[in-house]
Amino acid sequence: MNTAISVEHLAYTYPGVDNTPGVTVFEDLNLRIEEGSFVAILGGNGCGKSTLAKHFNAILLPCGGKVWVYGMDTSDEDKRIAVRRSAGMVFQNPDNQIVANVVEEDVAFGPENLGIASPEIRRRVNQALTQVGMYEYREHAPHLLSGGQKQRVAIAGIIAMEPKCIVLDEPTAMLDPRGRREVMETVTRLNREKNITIVLITHHMDEAAKAQRVIVLNQGKIAADGTPEAVFSQVELLHGIGLASPDTVELCWELNQQGFALPLDSLDPEECAQILYNAVKI
Repeated sequence: MNTAISVEHLAYTYPGVDNTPGVTVFEDLNLRIEEGSFVAILGGNGCGKSTLAKHFNAILLPCGGKVWVYGMDTSDEDKRIAVRRSAGMVFQNPDNQIVANVVEEDVAFGPENLGIASPEIRRRVNQALTQVGMYEYREHAPHLLSGGQKQRVAIAGIIAMEPKCIVLDEPTAMLDPRGRREVMETVTRLNREKNITIVLITHHMDEAAKAQRVIVLNQGKIAADGTPEAVFSQVELLHGIGLASPDTVELCWELNQQGFALPLDSLDPEECAQILYNAVKI
């Protein structure tokens, strides 16, 4: 597989204010994300996950080392626009990304700024809204939509610019369970059907469990990296850095403390229920 994003010896320090020392987030981080993959990045508050996400879109630039997006150096000012076309960014609060008073006009905003011709913009807008299940709302006012619908409109605005990768920085943090489900179904489908590389920053374990790969950050370093089953089975490691595995894994782990010998790689509730049934049936 080709590499979508490559992080090589990344160092980053937020500058201090009024002669106070800066805050170092990364000193020597190395990471590769493959094209077409779905990667979730987890970690506690202050671990660096949002800082890392902003490096993928050249919102932040390395203090040391390099970040490459589809072979482009994010520190190269001449490549900055191309980097942002390749890796679109969706933020936590959709209201911060919605700029127009009509849904379809908002989705058209990005392509218009890229200088795309009007007929092509219309095609992209219709296609993007269809892909996120919001085409029927194209003439609605965004402020009348639910949180989940707004976030899907924000995602459509990124899709309309036809990026190869979408980086989502805690996109469901402000949503109710229905909105979270809508957004997760959308990004999962985009990865599966359109082969768009997805990088999801989240603190919800059930969302991370839907990814193909989970990366756990702790104090600016990678604490765990692998499939969801492999990472979430490391319950003690996650507890040690203030995180928890999905409920199914936590339940089996707690039972194992009471003398059971249950596997810790079951992320599906029905599968977990069957494992528990087999363990207790006479």
